[in-house]
Amino acid sequence: MSSIAQVKQAKRALIQQYTRPDSVKAALQVASTLVPVVALWILVVPAAETSWGWVAGITLVLTLFLIRVFVLMHECGHGSLFRTARVNNAFGFVFGVISGMPQYVWSQHHAYHHSTNGNWDKYRGPLAIVTVDEYAAMTEAQRRSYRRARSIWMAPIAGLMYLLVHPRLSWIKGSLAFLGHLVRRKVADPGTPLRAHAASFRTRYWATAQEYRHMTGNNVTLLAAWTAMSWTVGLEIFWPVYAASIALSGGAGIVLFTVQHNFEHSYASETRDWDYDTAAIEGTSFLVLPAWLNWFTANIAYHHIHHLSARIPNYCLARCHREQETLFRGVKRIRLTEIPSALRYILWDVRARRLVSPAEFEGSRLAAGGDEAAHAPGRAGRGDGPDLPGRAGRRG
Repeated sequence: MSSIAQVKQAKRALIQQYTRPDSVKAALQVASTLVPVVALWILVVPAAETSWGWVAGITLVLTLFLIRVFVLMHECGHGSLFRTARVNNAFGFVFGVISGMPQYVWSQHHAYHHSTNGNWDKYRGPLAIVTVDEYAAMTEAQRRSYRRARSIWMAPIAGLMYLLVHPRLSWIKGSLAFLGHLVRRKVADPGTPLRAHAASFRTRYWATAQEYRHMTGNNVTLLAAWTAMSWTVGLEIFWPVYAASIALSGGAGIVLFTVQHNFEHSYASETRDWDYDTAAIEGTSFLVLPAWLNWFTANIAYHHIHHLSARIPNYCLARCHREQETLFRGVKRIRLTEIPSALRYILWDVRARRLVSPAEFEGSRLAAGGDEAAHAPGRAGRGDGPDLPGRAGRRG
């Protein structure tokens, strides 16, 4: 029996065995994350009075804790950290403010990623990769630009835009458009209640009124926190430390997410042939990390199990992998030193149903005498970016 068939056969029992949220463990995870974050911000002022080297060290440690904050926020979005939805929602909101991301909106988009994992017709990952046919149609300058934008060295800039800039701009631009819509509609039709005019508003920045309320709550709370921290810590200390830690943690998060799906010959199917469990095993990697880094990333490295069932709490993933390891022999193992090479796989070979690197693409062209027609034409699926709140449709 193939490994995929074994996984399909054992999946129901596996989920029942390991899907058991433990609120005590969850509370300890929350405490061991939030208390150090507060402590680090308390320490940064005396550190700045001593040496900016100490500030840099605190910033790096804070970056690690912010990665953990984001993963736990992600866990709350799946409803798998605590036993009850109310507590998951409450701490998800808190983690969302700390990380700079409207948690509820992000979790709605992230659910799209889980429902389409491995279906590259519908979701092209955080790097918005193109098919080999689309890449072949580019000029050499466009290809260089495409590769450069997906370089690991661009990750901190992407992280800063992803966590700090885009969620604020989406909310501001959407809110201004919403207010303009209300004014225009009320002037044109003063007899209709304002609520009805509001219900007729459509935007790419949010899908429902509930998403907008959560975006507003996140942004208003975060702006208040920025003001308080700037006054308490000082602008000259708070903003460099905050911006650097957000950029580094966001960049690390994008790299972690990407390498868990973009690697050598990762499963990449069209809709018609797509299989959920095959995508979890052959289109999702297992990052082999040191124990301390698994702690800071809340076991997100066991991503293959997470994609079999997002209901399995992070504190059950390692045990599940260890006890069921024979089921996961087909999962790609990636070590820290192998991450840069794994990130080179940024092209979708539609015919082969896998990801390839630009070097492979060039090699196949040379082998075929430069005949780009040797590659099956790519289909223009959605080349979406990462889980930015307010992008049209549902993205992960």
